[in-house]
Amino acid sequence: MASITPEGGALYGIQLPIQTLTKTLADPWEDDATPGDLLRVAQAAEAAGLDFIGVCDHVAIPDDEYAKGMRTTWYDPVATLAWLGARTTSIRLLSVVLVAAYRHPLLTAKSFGTLAHLTGDRVILGVGAGHVKGEFTALDVDYSRRGKILDECIDAVRGAFVDTYVSHEGINYSYQDVGISPGPASGHLPIWIGGSGVAAWKRTGRRGDGYIPMGASRDLYPQIIDTIRRSADEAHRPNDRFDVGIMPGWTYIGDPPEHLPPAWLTGSPDHIAAELRADRETGANVFHLKFRGRTIEEYLDQLAAFGEDVRPLL
Repeated sequence: MASITPEGGALYGIQLPIQTLTKTLADPWEDDATPGDLLRVAQAAEAAGLDFIGVCDHVAIPDDEYAKGMRTTWYDPVATLAWLGARTTSIRLLSVVLVAAYRHPLLTAKSFGTLAHLTGDRVILGVGAGHVKGEFTALDVDYSRRGKILDECIDAVRGAFVDTYVSHEGINYSYQDVGISPGPASGHLPIWIGGSGVAAWKRTGRRGDGYIPMGASRDLYPQIIDTIRRSADEAHRPNDRFDVGIMPGWTYIGDPPEHLPPAWLTGSPDHIAAELRADRETGANVFHLKFRGRTIEEYLDQLAAFGEDVRPLL
C-alpha cells in the first residue's frame, strides 16, 4: 500500500460531468450532452494538466422516496473509464466511488486489473460502502452488512495480485488457488476509500491508500487526518503516507455571470488559489474540484483557466 501523491505535492482532478445527470451534480447543459462531449471534457482535463478524472457508480436506481432526488443516468465506471482511457494518455482514471459490495471481488480485480494493464497503470480504485438501500435490495446484497462486505472486498482485491494463484477465506467470499491476470504492472492497485464519516476515515487508515471526501468541511480535517493516522498506527502502518482528498465548493474562475448555477468559490485566479492553499494547509493533498458552466464551452474554458491561471499559483 502506498500513496501516489508526490511527497510535498498535491493532485487535482474532477468527477466528470455528463456521466450522471442527477440534478444536485449536473448543470443544465449536460442533459443534451453526448458521449463525444464527455470525451471532450476528459481530453480538456488532461490538456489542462489535471491529474485524474472520475466516474461514479450506481447500477439500478429504485423508484422510492429515498432516491426521488436521483435520476437514473449513471454511466458504468469500468466501461466509461476504459473508453476514455483509450483516448487519453496520461491522466489517471478513478472510480469515485465503486460500490464494492455490488460485485464479487474477483470480478472487481479482473476489471480494474485489466484496465490498469491497458492504460499503463493509470487506474485508481475508489470504493465505498454505498447508501441506496433499494439498490442493494434489487441486487440481492445485504444492506446492513455493507461495511463488512466492503472491508473484505478491499482485502480480497489487494490479495488478488500478490501471486500468480491466490486464495481467500472470508465470511462473504471464499476461493482457492485462482489466478487473476492481467493486472497492474507494479502489482499494486491504488485504493482510495470514499465516505463522509468516521467509519470511512478509519477504513482509510486500516486498509486504504487514500481518502475520497463526500463534502467534508475544512474544519473537519484535523479530525479526519488524526483518525486516519491513529487507525494506521493500530493497523501497524505507522510510516505510510496517504492521499487525503478534499472537495472545495462549486467553483467559477472569474466573476460569476447571470444564470450560472450556484457556485460559492468564485473570483480571480489569485483568490481561488488562496482558498485552495488554505485547504492544503489542513493536510489534504488531493483536490476533487467541481466547476460550473452554463454551456459545455464555458465548462471547458473553466478547465483551461484552472490549468493556465490557477495551478501555477499553487
